[in-house]
Amino acid sequence: MPDQPIPTAAPIGYPIASLSAVTFPEPGQRVFFRFNQLGLWTLYMKEVRRFFKVQLQTIWAPAVTTLLYLVIFTLALGGGGRTVLGVSFASFVAPGLIAMGMINNAFANSSFGLLVGKMQGTIIDYLMPPISEAELLLALVAAAVTRAILVGLALYLAMVFWPGVDLSVHHLWAVLWFGLMGSVLLALIGVLTSLWADKFDQNAAVTNFVITPMAMLSGTFYSVTKLAPTFRAISGWNPIFYVMSGFRYGFLGQSDIGSTDAAVMGGAIGLGVLNAVLALATYAVLRSGWKLRS
Repeated sequence: MPDQPIPTAAPIGYPIASLSAVTFPEPGQRVFFRFNQLGLWTLYMKEVRRFFKVQLQTIWAPAVTTLLYLVIFTLALGGGGRTVLGVSFASFVAPGLIAMGMINNAFANSSFGLLVGKMQGTIIDYLMPPISEAELLLALVAAAVTRAILVGLALYLAMVFWPGVDLSVHHLWAVLWFGLMGSVLLALIGVLTSLWADKFDQNAAVTNFVITPMAMLSGTFYSVTKLAPTFRAISGWNPIFYVMSGFRYGFLGQSDIGSTDAAVMGGAIGLGVLNAVLALATYAVLRSGWKLRS
């Protein structure tokens, strides 16, 4: 029996007869020119499942740690009927603690994935799928924000039943906007950190020397009106200060940046603009492949 030619599989949708007319793209050339919704959703769910598999460490442990802050600072500074901005100290500090827990975990989540990929040699899992840099960035930030929201909800449910804490919502838009913008801000900083860092020590350095001081000195545990004018002006350059104050305004109806929607709106717009600029910068770094493809 004469040898028969072995048929070559044609791409889906092409008959075998027209296989010779098919031109395949060069390696690295983009094939998907439109928004890859499936790829974005797949990467997002991968990141969510990654932290949700260890939810005891990624959600409940941070919530318990933040609750300990509430206990300690309430006992140490909240005695004697102390009030801040016209409310009890516990009610004043609770919204700030919720916001701090959210932004810290947003940073922790987004600064982990790419860094581990570089250290373990699995970064190809992020670079090979047919998704654009914008879709990659959106998935990483969305997963970090999801973790931040889950931590925030856990803290809210625990604090709403805490004696002496009043978490009645006065301005829902402020709670949603500043909680979201704060989480996005730290998620973007986390992605930039994971791009820059080559080991966990560098990631921890950003956490210990940048993120933690900014969070602690943002008016979480005190009102900046008590500070000297110089330090009050310095606080005005801290973006997390506006996250804390705006988030607190949503619950208390007043904050260090004002007690009306018009006064708080400036901080809300400023955070939105800052996040837009930071997102463009992060996208540019991702697109350049800095410390990812070299």
